[in-house]
Amino acid sequence: MEKFRDKLDKIIEIFCIVVMIIMTILVSWQVFTRYVFNKPSAVTEQLCQYLFIWLVLFGAAFIFGKREHMQIAFVKDKFPKTIRKVCDILQEVVIFIFTLGVLVYGGYISSVRQMVQIDASLQIPIGIVYAAIPLSGVFILFYSILNIKKIVTTK
Repeated sequence: MEKFRDKLDKIIEIFCIVVMIIMTILVSWQVFTRYVFNKPSAVTEQLCQYLFIWLVLFGAAFIFGKREHMQIAFVKDKFPKTIRKVCDILQEVVIFIFTLGVLVYGGYISSVRQMVQIDASLQIPIGIVYAAIPLSGVFILFYSILNIKKIVTTK
């Protein structure tokens, strides 16, 4: 499982880097066309917005997998180790339930419903943009299971 986690981490990391590079190029082109040609490109602006959504959601999944997300730990750190472990497991379970219900299930329903709506400038279904929600949710579920396993097995 750890090898698969490392490969998934690398894939998401490379994906986020590539998306960031593409966004940088698109925004630079947008600025260039706006100030040099006095005619901004609507396609690049819309594409950057959609890529930013994917970047944020996949980046959140990546950070969650590394367990580097924000948490308020000053209260938890005052407890003994066993209670801290229980708090960590409880936190992961709550995140798992939320992710399963809201991101995976709700995101899938939203994505499917939006497949009939076409973006005016890019001519793609809006459901493709929404597909980032359940996909990132699946990654978070996977990471959550591995995090719980790691918490339980760590002494």
